[in-house]
Amino acid sequence: MHNFEEELTCPICYSIFEDPRVLPCSHTFCRNCLENILQASGNFYIWRPLRIPLKCPNCRSITEIAPTGIESLPVNFALRAIIEKYQQEDHPDIVTCPEHYRQPLNVYCLLDKKLVCGHCLTIGQHHGHPIDDLQSAYLKEKDTPQKLLEQLTDTHWTDLTHLIEKLKEQKSHSEKMIQGDKEAVLQYFKELNDTLEQKKKSFLTALCDVGNLINQEYTPQIERMKEIREQQLELMALTISLQEESPLKFLEKVDDVRQHVQILKQGPLPEVQPVEIYPRVSKILKEEWSRTEIGQIKNVLIPKMKISPKRMSCSWPDEGTDK
Repeated sequence: MHNFEEELTCPICYSIFEDPRVLPCSHTFCRNCLENILQASGNFYIWRPLRIPLKCPNCRSITEIAPTGIESLPVNFALRAIIEKYQQEDHPDIVTCPEHYRQPLNVYCLLDKKLVCGHCLTIGQHHGHPIDDLQSAYLKEKDTPQKLLEQLTDTHWTDLTHLIEKLKEQKSHSEKMIQGDKEAVLQYFKELNDTLEQKKKSFLTALCDVGNLINQEYTPQIERMKEIREQQLELMALTISLQEESPLKFLEKVDDVRQHVQILKQGPLPEVQPVEIYPRVSKILKEEWSRTEIGQIKNVLIPKMKISPKRMSCSWPDEGTDK
């Protein structure tokens, strides 16, 4: 405890003096502390009811208190003034009680092993607990850190160090396993993606090939039909123009036109050849590939697609049906 603070502390309650009263022996105590002592000792002196003896807690000298009680003792005004000034100032180097305003932590509670103030001992939760002054408590606990260090450096902590190293090794091993699994996942799905990409390209190539077959099948037919259509239109134009010719020119050309029309009609029309594509990719994907195990996809062959013409002949309408 700070030396100056000791001078302001009541030796009975260990708190900053409250209403300090001075005894004839010059020792000062809180009024409440003296009243408690007087009340405890007054019953033993019933033969002198007008004067109550009070033994000083410090020097043990006897003081006879008037019937008015402790109030009759003089106030230590000098000390009270010092206390009032002290309490108005800030004292950052002095630790005060968090529960009792401006009361210094100047006593050590032996039961709870903590610093307390005088109010904690008299009216607080440490009332009646065994106590010790700070210097004495410090000397008793001074060797504690060394003992704790010895406890913290014995074989128990050596085992803990080994355990930490072992846990680190296991952690590192587990992390390597996880990293290996990550790489395996990446490699697996890369290979799977490569396989799927290759199968996709193979399917698209097969579809392009069958598309070329379709083009080869239909394009010549379309071109032939266009040629016949052009011949038809030319003959229609020529036939219409005959109506404007003179009789001489008409007779010269009409038979020639008639022969060309007959020749064009007698020639068979190209066959309309609808084709069937087989096998159908959409059906294969839905019925076969959807049931294929992922690991077997690379072994599944891409079918070669073909076209199968369904020939349907077409000809000019029968002349007997012309109207």
